[in-house]
Amino acid sequence: MPSQLYSVVVDAHDPAALAGFWASALGYSVAYTLPDEVAIEAPDDTGPAIVFASVPRAKATKNRLHFELNPDDQVAEVARLTELGAQHVDIGQRDVPWVVLADPEGNEFCVLTRRES
Repeated sequence: MPSQLYSVVVDAHDPAALAGFWASALGYSVAYTLPDEVAIEAPDDTGPAIVFASVPRAKATKNRLHFELNPDDQVAEVARLTELGAQHVDIGQRDVPWVVLADPEGNEFCVLTRRES
């Protein structure tokens, strides 16, 4: 039997603050808080948890792994996420249908146009 994805770990300078941003962005809730890490999970326990773990250094280069969000309304979701603290970033994406944002610690993520599951 193959392994199941249990959690995704994101390095964070301030795990609590970053977990708060992503919990709000995704509609997740805090699963647990430790001194050096905070985990969030979907309210219905679907999918992996996201764990924000403390690291001493700030992010320095483009992410090799990133989240892609699938909203019903891309324009409204980009506006909501920027109100939460996300920022538009240019990583050389050119003319594409998705929007690239960065979370409060600079981790890039994409907001896609609506895709059917």
